[in-house]
Amino acid sequence: MEEFLFYIKLGLNHVLDFGAYDHILFLSALTVPFTFRNWKRVLVLATIFTVAHCTSLALSVYDVVTMDIGLIEFLIPVTILLTALFNFAYVYKESLNVGIFLHILATAFFGLIHGFGFSNYFKMLMAEEEDKITPLLGFATGIELSQVTIILIVLAISYVILELLKAKRWIFIAIASILIIAITIPLLIATFPM
Repeated sequence: MEEFLFYIKLGLNHVLDFGAYDHILFLSALTVPFTFRNWKRVLVLATIFTVAHCTSLALSVYDVVTMDIGLIEFLIPVTILLTALFNFAYVYKESLNVGIFLHILATAFFGLIHGFGFSNYFKMLMAEEEDKITPLLGFATGIELSQVTIILIVLAISYVILELLKAKRWIFIAIASILIIAITIPLLIATFPM
């Protein structure tokens, strides 16, 4: 049980690390178009992201797939940028059915990419472990708990801005997405493969 708790904490710290804020940016971009009325939909997207993230970790830990970490480090901010850009579909169409199937596929693919970004470190941690399933499940639990935390914070901010301050939904989505893109651009530049 102590090992499981260690990996839960590792998953929590992995996502909530303000020094490596790519997860926070991605989840913010993912959540911005939604409100508390749509919490189930955004939670499903976050869970799909977690499953994909942990799938890539498992593929790495069991030596099924090895990825070029330089390429992955560049693709992570690309996923954030694409998610923020996709939000503009919600700006122009009020319906939340805007490409939800595409949203699900993209979220799963982006989860795989983010997982490979952490795979080398996680694989190193797992080198001496005989049981790899328990740590993976603990880590997935920590990721999911931290993602729910971030989603709730973004939804709460959205509630304050949309319901209490009476801002227009499309303006909120556009400004939040532009802010996320502005924060992501330096990450793209810093990780661009030379």
